[in-house]
Amino acid sequence: MKKLLFALLIGSALTLGACGSNKDDASDGNKSVKVDGEKIAQQKCISCHGSDLSNGSAPDISKIGASKSAADIQKIIEDGQGAMPGGIVTGDEAKAVADWLATQK
Repeated sequence: MKKLLFALLIGSALTLGACGSNKDDASDGNKSVKVDGEKIAQQKCISCHGSDLSNGSAPDISKIGASKSAADIQKIIEDGQGAMPGGIVTGDEAKAVADWLATQK
């Protein structure tokens, strides 16, 4: 019961923390700003997956690209899986994070 409550609290905190908008990553008129998947992962994922994505309270994703495609990873990011809530990262940011994580092998 305590684990479920802890996971729910962490998930809620992450969801609320991810609600902000980062205007730097959006399109700027006719100019397109490149979204840095690694930077976003370091900002949004390390609180659960750890600073090197392998030693947090959540599963090790440091080599997730060896077993999952970018599309599979993006689906997990957007929809959630297990105790991880969906929507922590969305849209172009979710795609950029998934593309970067897919290179981690």
